[in-house]
Amino acid sequence: QVQLVESGGGLVQPGGSLRLSCAASGTIFSINAMGWYRQAPGKQRELVAAITTSGSTNYGSTNYADSVKDRFTIFRDNAKMTVVYLQMNSLKPEDTAVYYCAASRKVTIIPYDPNYWGQGTQVTVSS
Repeated sequence: QVQLVESGGGLVQPGGSLRLSCAASGTIFSINAMGWYRQAPGKQRELVAAITTSGSTNYGSTNYADSVKDRFTIFRDNAKMTVVYLQMNSLKPEDTAVYYCAASRKVTIIPYDPNYWGQGTQVTVSS
């Protein structure tokens, strides 16, 4: 099994920045991609971003939701193979949601189909 632990959520003003982190443990050799989803109140859970964490041909490939392109960046810790970050800039009130880390055994991220989920971390964008 794989365990995912998120951190870094909180309250930020519109236009501000936050960085989320996700650390995986357990049978991490099975993980080939990691990503972030979010769920706002009354809405469906949606993919925010994903990144491949293994493989020679598509290593480091990314997939972003249109709503966060050019504002959010997903990246991996080069020293720790199963720690990923989501840098969120120019935050908007509509980015308010619970953000979930998700890991996948699959090597493709389009579409992204995770097998493991974290507990989630709250991000609130408000003045």
